[in-house]
Amino acid sequence: MTTHPQILLAFNKSVRDGYLDPAELDRLESFATWQWLPCEGKGDIYEGNNDAELAGRLHDRLATIDGLVICHGAPTITADLLAAAPKLKVIGELEGDRFAARIDLEEAWARGVRTVDTTNGSSYPVAEWALALILVSMRQGGSHFRRIIAGDTAEDRPDDLAVAGSLHGKRVGLIGGGHMVRRLMKLLCPFEVELWVHDPYLPAELPEAMDFVHTSLDVLLSKCPVIVCLAPLTPGTRGLLGRRELDLIASGSVLVNVSRGAVIDSAALIARLQRGDIAAGLDVFDPEPIPPDSEIINLPNVFLSPHIGWRSGSRYPLFFSLMIDELDRYFAGHQTYFDLTPRSLSNRRGDAVG
Repeated sequence: MTTHPQILLAFNKSVRDGYLDPAELDRLESFATWQWLPCEGKGDIYEGNNDAELAGRLHDRLATIDGLVICHGAPTITADLLAAAPKLKVIGELEGDRFAARIDLEEAWARGVRTVDTTNGSSYPVAEWALALILVSMRQGGSHFRRIIAGDTAEDRPDDLAVAGSLHGKRVGLIGGGHMVRRLMKLLCPFEVELWVHDPYLPAELPEAMDFVHTSLDVLLSKCPVIVCLAPLTPGTRGLLGRRELDLIASGSVLVNVSRGAVIDSAALIARLQRGDIAAGLDVFDPEPIPPDSEIINLPNVFLSPHIGWRSGSRYPLFFSLMIDELDRYFAGHQTYFDLTPRSLSNRRGDAVG
């Protein structure tokens, strides 16, 4: 435990203005002293930022810092920067898509520095939109809306594709096992569904603790009438669902994707949907924005939204609020929730799981 720790916030003005809810800053001030270092670097969540001048300015501020929170614009936290921060106990990444390119994780761990990531602040509203897309797709919402705006307002169409219909009691397959999946599981509880999950990085004790079946991708695709893709885009998940995998999906099933478009091969997805025997709800596609001449736009069995699942309607996203929670836990002597770990690093790299 550290009495009134010194926290340095390092990111660009856009993050400062758009993410830092004044109420959350007040909460931070209740247990810590904070400073903001403006950082306008050009790196991104996949490559980091090795701007020497920016790193030098950060270097000069680290000697007395107990906690460091970084986001867009910050330099990569290298071994040299960590060496300049002898009091540093925790580094928080506000929004890195859990890729942690802005932190040398192994060096931080070697120095006993806790590393946390609150990118999952966008996962919670996405989980809500995933549930909405499941429900819309199971009732062929895309098809019905298309015909109504085309002038056909008949109450029912007996020739509409027969899909799952009611969600209650159905088997739902979730591809991925991260924060978004766990939030969606909670939202699905009232529907009393049977949950199957595919994620090779899941801790072995989680299925029993959370009451779901941990299964292979092929079994999930072939046996679940509702399939939801929630896997992050990594070297191991790009093109995860190709023609072979999509062909495993049974007629009458529903496929929802709220993760990243490139997790599903777009050409194979269009070809599968053109067969007309499954429905889809897609918040993401590859490429984005969807080209106006893409065949996906005119398929009647598809409901599309333009990557809006992360929007919550709030002035400030949840990233900073979750980070204050984490800092409060840590400096009060509790365990943090959202640690970056060797497992998450392996997931990011797409390492094989033994």
